[in-house]
Amino acid sequence: MEVHDTPAIVRAVRNRAPDAVIMMDNTWAAGRLYQPLTQGVDISIQSGTKYIIGHSDNMLGTAVANARCWPTLRERAYLMGQTVDPDTAYQASRGLRTLDVRLAQHQENALHVANWLNEQAEVAKVLHPAFTDCPGHRYFARDFSGSNGLFSFVFKERLSDTQLEAFCDSMKYFSMAYSWGGYESLLLANQPEQLNRIRPVAKVSFSGTLVRLHIGLEQVEDLIADLAAGFERVNKT
Repeated sequence: MEVHDTPAIVRAVRNRAPDAVIMMDNTWAAGRLYQPLTQGVDISIQSGTKYIIGHSDNMLGTAVANARCWPTLRERAYLMGQTVDPDTAYQASRGLRTLDVRLAQHQENALHVANWLNEQAEVAKVLHPAFTDCPGHRYFARDFSGSNGLFSFVFKERLSDTQLEAFCDSMKYFSMAYSWGGYESLLLANQPEQLNRIRPVAKVSFSGTLVRLHIGLEQVEDLIADLAAGFERVNKT
């Protein structure tokens, strides 16, 4: 959940290669919470499958560009046959109509759960950009207009396989899935050594098991109760 200093990255690139095309994945911000083109990025890429669609029932990708790169982006998309079917286009249009309302509720629910997790004895650290101790928080506070439902937390210890199964497999409201951005709550767990294989250059700074959560639109008290029951199962295993 690190937030980078995009303007500084853009300046560094422009100093070495003024004509370079700078692209950014802006999916976490859903195209609403952060505006990369205003900070020198040329092309903003987004998985519309997530918050734009909002119901986990279609697949969609988007790319928008500044004036310099738009003609090339448009022409390449045309030549490669990148199109969207009518049903998915309709579902995206439907999702855009409720995007701001849903994002606000995702943010409220996620912050509620994140603050609760921050008080639990089993948790070493909550990784949420809105928390002042999260890496890059000062850039988040400077550049973003809000947050969404996706964040992580780290257990104080590395869970055994049995403990991890006990935590994940009996959840009532959280499903295990890689995607996120829909109305439902999801979780995904990784051991630190797995994360270090994924990102070998920048090793993680913790030794406990990491759990990524997407907080959906369910009643937040139910989600907290679900997580609390998971902690109880871990402590009994």
